[in-house]
Amino acid sequence: MRWPLGGSETLFPIESRLDDLSEEPPAAPGIGADQSNASTVAPQATNSGLSVSPESGRTDWSRVCFVITAIGEEGSEQRRHADLFLSSLIEPALKESGLNVVRADKIGAAGMITSQVLEHVMRSRLAVVDLSFHNPNAFYEMALRHACGLPIVQVTRKCDKPPFDVNQVRTVVVDTSDIYTLVPKLETYRSEIATHVRAALADGTTGNPITVFFPGVKVTIRPER
Repeated sequence: MRWPLGGSETLFPIESRLDDLSEEPPAAPGIGADQSNASTVAPQATNSGLSVSPESGRTDWSRVCFVITAIGEEGSEQRRHADLFLSSLIEPALKESGLNVVRADKIGAAGMITSQVLEHVMRSRLAVVDLSFHNPNAFYEMALRHACGLPIVQVTRKCDKPPFDVNQVRTVVVDTSDIYTLVPKLETYRSEIATHVRAALADGTTGNPITVFFPGVKVTIRPER
């Protein structure tokens, strides 16, 4: 099966080559290890990928990284791109952060998808925003994070230059021209994303046009009831 990638075609699915060539980074100490002898109970991951506090039964948003991206229909170029970036770049880069990576189509819980997405946008500790394809929903959700001053890590394909309003924000630019360009730099891209993640989590906020030019704007999100 031929798979289009940045205007080119490969003779085999790129995912199969990435599985062979990439190695999963080791988990950080205390993350993903056997905690059976721990004196405290760590938040448990549900089948939706979220951390749920055993005391309250609520999502522990301090342990969630929400991926904002164009998803597209099953089998579409956007879906293959979203799956590739999620599994080969974003999830490996977030391994050492201790955060659970969640994408809108993988939330899994019952309820209205729009409200669930907005809740993840507004409450998650971190968001990785993929601006590839210039998807309007991705920009809308990123703007909400900007208005709230919440931390973001911004990524995009090289062929999709960020528009003027956000092109000065530090961005991890991934060259997906062809498999020979992409595969040798996978580890570099993961390291870049991981570096941006550490900086965003350490700072707790994000530099964006709203916080830079209108620092007096404050948005307060009421705690869950």
